[in-house]
Amino acid sequence: MATGPDIGSRVRIKLLTHDDETEIEGVVLPPAVRDHITVKLANGYNVSHLLSSIEIISSELPESNEVAPNKAPMINPDLPMVRIIHTGGTIASKVDYTTGAVTAQFEPSELVEHVPELLKMTNLDVHKIGNMFSEDIRPNHWNQIIDATEKAFADGCTGVVVTHGTDTLHLTASAVAFAWCGKGGNPPGPIAFVGSQRSSDRASSDAAQNLISAVKWAAEGPRPTGELSDAVVVSMHQTSDDGACSIHSATGVRKLHSSRRDAFRPVNTMPLATVRIDNENVDLDLEHHYNEARSNTLPREITSTAERFDDKIVIRQLVAGPWLTKQEIVDAASSKTDALVIHGTGLGHLPIEDSNGDTPQNLELRDAIEQLNIPALIVNQCIHGPVNMNVYSKGRIQQEIGLLGHGITSSPEAAIMKLHFALSNGMDVGLVMSQNLIGEQQQTILD
Repeated sequence: MATGPDIGSRVRIKLLTHDDETEIEGVVLPPAVRDHITVKLANGYNVSHLLSSIEIISSELPESNEVAPNKAPMINPDLPMVRIIHTGGTIASKVDYTTGAVTAQFEPSELVEHVPELLKMTNLDVHKIGNMFSEDIRPNHWNQIIDATEKAFADGCTGVVVTHGTDTLHLTASAVAFAWCGKGGNPPGPIAFVGSQRSSDRASSDAAQNLISAVKWAAEGPRPTGELSDAVVVSMHQTSDDGACSIHSATGVRKLHSSRRDAFRPVNTMPLATVRIDNENVDLDLEHHYNEARSNTLPREITSTAERFDDKIVIRQLVAGPWLTKQEIVDAASSKTDALVIHGTGLGHLPIEDSNGDTPQNLELRDAIEQLNIPALIVNQCIHGPVNMNVYSKGRIQQEIGLLGHGITSSPEAAIMKLHFALSNGMDVGLVMSQNLIGEQQQTILD
């Protein structure tokens, strides 16, 4: 069997074809097919070729993965202090060349070293919670992050940046927002969540500019009001190109694409600000609507502590449609469930009517919902637009049988997080879901 360069080696090879030859350069991965060489190119793509069809021009052994000892950075007394709370995710990942997989390997100090521009804006220190992918994060981790933000401000930090995987970043950011502001509080400074869609060792990575943007906000962003869902934000690429990052409200944003660099888009609102990055120039511009709202809003008093989430709360989620039946409702109610969330169609509707007289299961579903003894919340499958159960008679029936959620204009995830927060803190769920606790209820719905 033919053998090629060591896995992890950086190679430059000449590829021989029937009538031409070309050169490629990259890092050797485990071969995808027997008797082939598989190379990860600088653009992140993998290519495989027969070993018999290549000529190796150069090959360098892989560098050690050991992390160099951290050097204590010099403190500039003229700059603010920002703490990076590190949880993991793609922003902290690189390719593991023994397997070809992307794994969370970067230490937080390495992230800072890869983006030296940060130290021109602020003094930085780092606190590591873990190197987790975001789908593995649970409510107990939200509380750990909340603890760490409290500690950062107690230590005198101006602002905080949380590095996090993108898949559930908007969930955790929303949780921290409700923890600080959901009962009338307001953190001492800005909190920015940030992630990346491409691992930090890829040429196409968005990690550096996203991180620069988040640190800019944490160091120089305006004092949060606590009323405009501005205490916790999400900083991610504005478009698929470099040069600008959007600052989104934590309760008004959602990941809406699995792989694009501009995957995070506002829901029923607009970004709060834009950070423009042009080489060494980094400028923060507040959007007009946010500036205007700030001028008309009295900031809340600063609080030094935040609330927490009960990590034993169980929330079951169901999806309205042809497969939603009485049995799913009964199963949810009979198990150890604290609340039920149903993702309604359109304006927030469920299949509860039998207009043709041939779908008795719809009426059974309605009866089962009416007999629930736990809170049941409707959110919007459409993502954008309000839950409005006053337009059609069906919606009014849903309200009569006890379904909550009419008037929700936040993202579905923010509404669910608000529900979890209310349950965790002994609040009146029915009342809370109709209130605007931290600015999560968008006052103007965008077309």
